Amino acid sequence: MAHDVTRQTAELYRMVTEGHVCPFGLKSKDLLERQGFEVKDHLLETRDQADTFKHKHQVDTTPQAFIGGKRIGGYEEVRKYFGLDVQDDKEVSYQPIVAIFSTAFLMALAVAMMALESLWSIRTLEWFVAISMCLLGLQKLKELESFSTMFLNYDLLAQRQVRYSYIYPFAETLAGIFMLAGVLIWLAAPVALFIGTVGAVSVFKAVYIDKRELKCACAGGDSNVPLGFVSLTENLIMILIGLWMPARMYLL
Repeated sequence: MAHDVTRQTAELYRMVTEGHVCPFGLKSKDLLERQGFEVKDHLLETRDQADTFKHKHQVDTTPQAFIGGKRIGGYEEVRKYFGLDVQDDKEVSYQPIVAIFSTAFLMALAVAMMALESLWSIRTLEWFVAISMCLLGLQKLKELESFSTMFLNYDLLAQRQVRYSYIYPFAETLAGIFMLAGVLIWLAAPVALFIGTVGAVSVFKAVYIDKRELKCACAGGDSNVPLGFVSLTENLIMILIGLWMPARMYLL
């Protein structure tokens, strides 16, 4: 949407009561200020004030921003006004996966520096995989019901034994913790190998054989990560770590 950048004053009406400060109001104010506008900040401090404002302007929600006397709308509308991307709740996004693996990698480097006084070794890779498993498991555990529902769309074992969809996050998380600690590898490695193999077969069948377009439950039941290469890679890595951890005892 085109706008006149010479108009440097904006008016914002937002809820700020004793028990509630509207987060979208704060975001709108911050965005307007970052775009170079001086914001006339009108605080709606009671429910009656908010209702009166909404009735006057025939709107259902606050905050509401005005530029040059023209109502722009709430936070999402302000973003659109400035030509900024607006995240669609249904839009495919790899952001959760990027965030998880980036954090896991940095954590692995931190552990390596502390434990080995060196950033890079084969142990760094092991810790990276183990931490990734823990973080991915945590994402699943925080919304266990949502995860299990999404997981049942494609996992072959879960479709036969529904309880497996509830066990999986615990198994992945515990296997990651044991591998990170370097204990009970005799248990952690077979668990990682098993869930990784079942997962890889299930993903390969759903995506590459059945050609289904599904969301991956790898980052939890509320993510919009598409089922495909990333999901398959996650499972293949668990297979490799499940094979490597017992073997390293004899190789190193």
